[in-house]
Amino acid sequence: MSALLTACAAPADPARPLTADEAQRLALARFRTYQAGTSTMHLRVATPTGTTAVRAVVDPRAHRAVGWYDADGVDGADGTGGAPGLLAWSPDGLAVARPGTYGPPAPRTPARDALREAARLNTAAWTRRPYGRAPLDVALQLSLALAADRPDNAQLLAQSGPLHLREDTIDGRPYDVLAGPRPRPAATASPLAGRSPVTYWIGADGAVRRVSARLGEARTVTLDLTGERVRGSVPKGPWDGK
Repeated sequence: MSALLTACAAPADPARPLTADEAQRLALARFRTYQAGTSTMHLRVATPTGTTAVRAVVDPRAHRAVGWYDADGVDGADGTGGAPGLLAWSPDGLAVARPGTYGPPAPRTPARDALREAARLNTAAWTRRPYGRAPLDVALQLSLALAADRPDNAQLLAQSGPLHLREDTIDGRPYDVLAGPRPRPAATASPLAGRSPVTYWIGADGAVRRVSARLGEARTVTLDLTGERVRGSVPKGPWDGK
């Protein structure tokens, strides 16, 4: 999961290596997300020029997602910010629905409504592009990387430097906050210093509640897996040629 990002050093803290139980729960994290099926997820991208929020429905099995985005700076889905819009993405890239092809969302329009709107649109309603290096693009790709159809290898994961950072509470429930494994460097690369830039909030059952990533230069992304399941799957929309 952290292969999308580059590790950077962090200030000294009371971090410690994971226990065997913590490593096992972290190894289960992506599988638990896969088991949960289509669910809502809230993404927040903060940069020096503004903040982009996405209220999304993510289908971890089909590797597709759709959501309402709202950008107050120049780092929005279309690079311009402005009014809220409809966004879809898959491993192939992202697509923004053209204004006027869907009903504009109210500030608190549920993420599941984006699913219904996207299902109505044909290919011509979308403007597509491949992923770039923008923080929003990293956040969208990370949201699709949080699920796998089998658990990770806990022993190998523990050898990649994950750390227990602290304990935290979200919505009254306790979570262990863990720095993820560091990406394995290429054979010719120098070993990575510091801890992973990706942090996970993991519950007692191994389920992920939150993921955050530091991208440097005051750029951060935060993904909240709300646990709200949504019936059905995300339509192929921009990529199915309908």
